[in-house]
Amino acid sequence: MPSALTPFLRSDAQGAVLAETMLDPSVELSFAAVSRRAGVLPAVAHRELTRLIQADVLRDRRDGNNRLVRANTEHPLWPLMSQLVIETYGPVPVLRSLLADVSGVRESYLYGSWAARRAGQPGPPPKDLDVLVVGTASRTDLLDISEAASAKLHVEVNVHRTSSEAWDAMTDPFLATVASRPKVQLTGADSSPQEREGADE
Repeated sequence: MPSALTPFLRSDAQGAVLAETMLDPSVELSFAAVSRRAGVLPAVAHRELTRLIQADVLRDRRDGNNRLVRANTEHPLWPLMSQLVIETYGPVPVLRSLLADVSGVRESYLYGSWAARRAGQPGPPPKDLDVLVVGTASRTDLLDISEAASAKLHVEVNVHRTSSEAWDAMTDPFLATVASRPKVQLTGADSSPQEREGADE
């Protein structure tokens, strides 16, 4: 089912690729790295990246056998495009990066209205982001992440922590509800988004 995060991007795959390449203009990524981070098939990533390069949204260069891409901040629509990407597909790379080095995080998920829109469920734009962290991360660290993510994404970010035992047991009604509804894994085992073939174009 096509993503319902925004009607202004052609496909969910395009949104994921843009999020991985535009949020930090100082970073260069290989085609393979974009494919892996965005959770799209290599052929899909190649197609989307080629289109974006041809449109001058991204710049590319060769480094040996690797073809590297980065955001073109000189594009006249750069401010508008980057804002759109940050506020729609930005939560995954931003939160994934912030949570990656936090001690005690076994796995983490985006759930709630944002995850529902990403899964294609129609509705209004999400007014906040809900994050579930499984493990023993300190509340201070998670509060810092919530504040940093809110500042970057321009939306309230609510982080809920649960123990590994409670998540594995799945007897808590709240956790059972989270598990049964759309969610996007940010960190932990098998944390790459499911590969999308771009059929929602």
